[in-house]
Amino acid sequence: MNDTDLQTPQLYINHELSFLEFNQRVLEQAKDDRIPLLERVRFLCISCANLDEFFEIRVASLKELLEAGAVQGGPDGLPVAEQLKAIRSRAVRLVDEQYQLLNDVLMPELSEQGVVFVSPDMWTEAQAAWLADYFSREVEPVLSPLALDPARPFPKILNKSLNFAVVVEGEDGFGRNSGLAVVQAPRSLPRLIKLPDELGSRNFVFLGTIVEAFVSKLFAGMHMRGCYQFRVTRNSDLFVEQEEVDDLLRAVEGELASRRFGDAVRLETAHDCPDEILTYLLGQFGLTGDDLYRVSGQVNLNRLMAVYDLVDRTELKYAPFAPSVPERLRMGSDIFTTLRAGDVLLHHPFQGFGPVADFIKQAASDPQVLAIKQTLYRAGSDSTIVDALADAAQAGKDVTVIIELRARFDEEANIELATRLQEAGAHVMYGVFGYKTHAKLVMVVRREDKGLRRYCHLGTGNYHPKTARLYTDYGLMTADEAIGEDIHEIFLQLTGLTRVPRLRKLLHAPFSLHQALLAKIEREAVHAGAGRPARVIAKLNALTEPTIIQALYRASRAGVDIELIVRGVCCLRPGVPGVSDRIKVRSIVGRFLEHSRVYYFENGGAREIYCGSADWMDRNLFRRIEVAFPVEAPELLQRVAEDLKLYLADDVQAWVMNAEGHYIRAVDTANLSAQARLLSLYDERVAFIDA
Repeated sequence: MNDTDLQTPQLYINHELSFLEFNQRVLEQAKDDRIPLLERVRFLCISCANLDEFFEIRVASLKELLEAGAVQGGPDGLPVAEQLKAIRSRAVRLVDEQYQLLNDVLMPELSEQGVVFVSPDMWTEAQAAWLADYFSREVEPVLSPLALDPARPFPKILNKSLNFAVVVEGEDGFGRNSGLAVVQAPRSLPRLIKLPDELGSRNFVFLGTIVEAFVSKLFAGMHMRGCYQFRVTRNSDLFVEQEEVDDLLRAVEGELASRRFGDAVRLETAHDCPDEILTYLLGQFGLTGDDLYRVSGQVNLNRLMAVYDLVDRTELKYAPFAPSVPERLRMGSDIFTTLRAGDVLLHHPFQGFGPVADFIKQAASDPQVLAIKQTLYRAGSDSTIVDALADAAQAGKDVTVIIELRARFDEEANIELATRLQEAGAHVMYGVFGYKTHAKLVMVVRREDKGLRRYCHLGTGNYHPKTARLYTDYGLMTADEAIGEDIHEIFLQLTGLTRVPRLRKLLHAPFSLHQALLAKIEREAVHAGAGRPARVIAKLNALTEPTIIQALYRASRAGVDIELIVRGVCCLRPGVPGVSDRIKVRSIVGRFLEHSRVYYFENGGAREIYCGSADWMDRNLFRRIEVAFPVEAPELLQRVAEDLKLYLADDVQAWVMNAEGHYIRAVDTANLSAQARLLSLYDERVAFIDA
C-alpha cells in the first residue's frame, strides 16, 4: 500500500462524529454508579455544555460551508450535507439519553438522598405560597412579556437564553388578541432556586418551572392556553477580517456584541410544544425540522450544574485532596537558587499550581529581576498571576504580556485583563494576527553576579489556578540556558519583526513542530527496520491532522508499536490490517480533564519525551503559536514515562477504540485508575520522594 492509498477515506473517522462519541463517553460517567452522585450530575451537565459548544462552533461552521456551496468533506470523504444528517441522527439519540438519564435515574437517586426538585404537582400549600411570593418579588419585576402583532414583531432572542412561548386568548384593553407572546428570562435571574429549609431541606425548583406556573399573572384578564420553553443556539465563532482591522481589541469587542445574535443553528423546545408553535418558531429563526430538538424537561439542562455548589454533602462528591509540592521546592528558600540546581517538573493537579504563581510573585518582588515576559491564553477573572504582573509593572520592571484576545469564550475576560495590565504599565500585545498564541510561556530575566540569567516556565496548560485543579497538565520550571535563549527568540518574534528563529531545543509551531514530529515518527520506522527498539506514545486531546496520521500508518507498517491516548476527537482508525495493525487508541475520561500533551519516542533506546501545548490538529500545527519542550533530566524523563505507563494500564476509566471507530470500555482486571494512582503517588501524606 503506497502513500496515495493511505489517503483513502475509509482510513479516517469523521471529526464531528468522533466528537459526539467523545461526548457519549462523558455521558457514560454520569451513568457510572461507582462515581459519587453529584459528580454524576456534573458529568451530565458537562455533556450538555459540550453539545452546546459543538452546535455553536462545529455545526455552525458546517452550515456556513453548505450555504457557501461546499460539498466535499474532510479526509473521511463524508460530504457536508451528509455530515449534518449524520450529526442530527447521533445528536438526537444523545439528547434523548441525557434526559432519560436525568428523569429516570439521577432525579430519583437525588430524591432518595434528600435532594428534591419539586414539580408543581408536588408543591405543598406553603411551598406554593412561597413560590408565588418569590415570583412577585424577584421574577415578575424583571420580565417583559412581548405580545406579537404587526406593531411588535418577533423579538431578538439571545444565544442560549431561556424563553417562553405563551399562548393566550381573549381581548386586551386595546381590543387586541394576537394569541401569542414571548417572555424572555433575563440572565440576571438564577436558574435554580432553593426553597427555605423550613419548607423542605435541599428542595429546589427550576426558574422555568416557576415562570410556567405563574406567568398568567403577566396577562391579567386573558386566558392562558399554554406556556412552552424554548432556547435557540447561535453561531458563536468570531470572525475578524485581517485586511480590515486596524485595532484588534476593538474588532474583537465588536464581534463579541454580534455573537449573541449570530445565525441560529439549533432550536430546543419543550416536548409538548404544539406543532403550530414549533412551525412558527422555526420560521422566525430560519431553521428546519432537522434543527429542532424536543426535550423532556428544562431546555437549559446545563444550568443544573448549580446544584453541585448549593448542596453541601461531601459524601455525594469526590473526596477532597491536597495537591503536593515537590520536595526541592518545599525545602528551598529561593526559587532561583532551586532552579539553578536543576529543573523542576510539576504534574497538575496532583501537584499544586502554587509554585508557578509563587515563581511569578517572587520575580515581581525581587529587586534583581529586570523583566518578566509571559503569554496568557486563559487566566481567569481573579488571577494572582495577573496581580503579580501588575505589581511588577508598577514597581518599574519591564513586563511584557502576550494576551490572546480570541481564546474562545474567554475573549471578554481577556480584554479586561489586557486593559488592567496596560493601566499598570505593562506592555500588552496580542500576538501575531491570524495566529492564536496558544503557547504557555514565562521568562524572567534576572541580574546576577555572572551577568543576566533567564528563568523559565513552560506548560501544557493555561495559567489559570481554577483549571489547574481540574485539568491534568505538566509544567517545567528551568534555568536551562538554551531553553531560555529559545524563549527569548520566540518573544522577539511575537512582539517585534524577526525572521523565523532557529531554536536549539524547543519545537515551535507553525514553523518547526509539524516537520519535527514527522521526522521523529519516520525515525522510529527506521529504527524498527534496523531491529532497534521503536515505539511512539502520544497523549493528546485530539488527533486529526492527515499527514501526521499517514506518518503513523507508515510507521505501523514498518513495525513500530504506537500507543495513542487521545481524550477527545481521533480521526485515525486503529487495527486496520496492513495499515494500522500496531496502533492502539484509548481515551481516558475521569475525575480530571486529561489535558496534558506528551510525545514519546523510543529512538532506538535513547528515548525522547516532549511536552507541549499543541494537539496534533491542523489548527495547532499550522495556525497557532505553539511550543513543545523536551524533558531531559533523566529522573524527570523517567517520571513522565512511568505516568504514561499508568495511563496505558488504566482499566477503570479507559475506553479502547476498535477498527470500526467505536469505543469499548477497557476490561477491568486490575482495577487500576491512572488518576487515582497518581493522586496516591503525589499525596503529601505518602512517603513519595519527588525527583
